[in-house]
Amino acid sequence: MNDNLKDQFLLRKDIHFLNFGSFGASPKPIFENYQHWQMVLEAEPVQFIVFDGIAYLSTSRAALAKFIHVDDKDDLVYVTNPSFAVNIIAKAFPLKEGDEILATDIEYGACDRTWDFYCAQKNAIYKRQKINLPITTKEQFIEDFFKGLTPKTKAIFISHITSATALIFPVKEICAIAKSKGLITIVDGAHAPAHVDLKINELDVDFYVGACHKWMMAPKGASFLYAHKSVQHLCDPLVVSWGYKAAKPSHSSFLDYHQMIGTRDFSAFLTIPTCIQFMSDHKWTEVSKKCHEIVLANASKFYELLGTHPISPLTNEWIGQMISIPIHTKEPEVLQRKLFTDFNIEIPIMRQSNDVYMRYSINAFNTLQDLESLHQALSTIIKTTDLISV
Repeated sequence: MNDNLKDQFLLRKDIHFLNFGSFGASPKPIFENYQHWQMVLEAEPVQFIVFDGIAYLSTSRAALAKFIHVDDKDDLVYVTNPSFAVNIIAKAFPLKEGDEILATDIEYGACDRTWDFYCAQKNAIYKRQKINLPITTKEQFIEDFFKGLTPKTKAIFISHITSATALIFPVKEICAIAKSKGLITIVDGAHAPAHVDLKINELDVDFYVGACHKWMMAPKGASFLYAHKSVQHLCDPLVVSWGYKAAKPSHSSFLDYHQMIGTRDFSAFLTIPTCIQFMSDHKWTEVSKKCHEIVLANASKFYELLGTHPISPLTNEWIGQMISIPIHTKEPEVLQRKLFTDFNIEIPIMRQSNDVYMRYSINAFNTLQDLESLHQALSTIIKTTDLISV
């Protein structure tokens, strides 16, 4: 990629960083803006937290709303991570004994645990519907998913882009079908903002959670919860604080409940306009397109090396700037550490039920040398250890 863009990032130069999908990475101008807001906080913490912060957050939410196509910025609230947002939804979701939440069996593990926990409290069921891999067509995927529908289903919960398997799901079609059946729709879009062309106002979605600290490149701890006005009353405060029965309530209890939750540094939230400006200045649509091309162009040599096969068609319908390659190893955690300690390669090796995947991400700072180094490292490990079977 462009060396100028590579120099914009603070990542260690000796590491082949192929794990942008986990926590992202902030370019220098964005990180400098983050530090600016932290200095504003430290210079006058009372004014920042008690008075000026509400206006700062409103300006930032307006920029985010425009970027992800939300019609009203006040339908958005910032949270530290998508799991926090899913907890807000799941804890207060009105479930009775025997009710079901329909999901796939390849959702993010932390969210699976969240729904398991709160469904167990209410004697409800979190149903992880089997998705047949490899995926063949969108139509077959949708059919497989809705085989889990029963008269007791109250909501669907589905990833926009999955974590371990890195698949883009057809959430627009899924949500439209679910809404036609009277279901609440909840989408985990942790990986979606700035990864796909996200237009929330074109989805039949009640709740959408997303991360800004992944592909939008915000500092760590910047995410959001979108709730349609019709379901905002379902969002009890996860942390009961000054926003509940507020002395000076705003026009929105949704904002009061989830913004006014006590002392915290919300500087990361305020960098969002700078993130958007950085992407505009560097023609990020073109950058993303080139990254996507690198992802797909290099996948076949890893399938060949590892003796595995794609889990979906290799098209932009299913694959974005990251891809998961099945890998046969009984010790994924050991393999992951070996790649880092012995070869300076940062890449996740992830379990998903009984399967294991190696997921590589490509962003502006990556070069073909990163993937060549990964291929060489895997070849060496295959030849010299029994960590990988092919």
